[in-house]
Amino acid sequence: MNQKKLQREETKKKIAEAAGQLFAQKGYAATSIGDIVAATGKSKGNIYYHFGSKEGLFLHLLDEWERGWKDTWSEKLPSLITISDKLSGLAQIMVNDLNHPLTQAMNEFFSSEWDRSEVQASVTNYYTDHIAFNQEMIQSAMANGELAEDDTRMLAIILEAMMQGLYHMSPHIGTEKSLDLYRKAVTVFLQGTVKPDLLMNGG
Repeated sequence: MNQKKLQREETKKKIAEAAGQLFAQKGYAATSIGDIVAATGKSKGNIYYHFGSKEGLFLHLLDEWERGWKDTWSEKLPSLITISDKLSGLAQIMVNDLNHPLTQAMNEFFSSEWDRSEVQASVTNYYTDHIAFNQEMIQSAMANGELAEDDTRMLAIILEAMMQGLYHMSPHIGTEKSLDLYRKAVTVFLQGTVKPDLLMNGG
């Protein structure tokens, strides 16, 4: 990577970090491009060059958040042997995500910017990616003989709906109770998908 490209990447990173702090502190709507200019010392043109818009900048931060949980998952995966281990590990990551500094700003962002096609496309991409992730995990468990043969895509969608539904309920019930709820949901999901002989033998 040449020096100019390195400088551009460094500038983009600094803008994103400063903007993330502002969004976390002030919320999405209350943070203006002018605030980001003041915090970074970069011009509006520079910010628009790297992100296109305030919305594009926030979507970039959400992409970074998404990459972060995938990195966390990759670190945990070697210690997660069974499908039960994996679903419990996934639940733990999602509960931990409730404390992410951008959680409130994200909710505000989707509420205020949902009519934008690029925002809807971004959410569609997230769900598509998550469903593919779930499907791969379920297929692996079926291949290992842990789960009964079934429609893996349908199960992946059900799992995603269950996990996301719990995620949106969790802020109202607290972290500890949320984790208990996720664990119970994982048990209920597995009881409907494990091979009958494993269920009869207690897994």
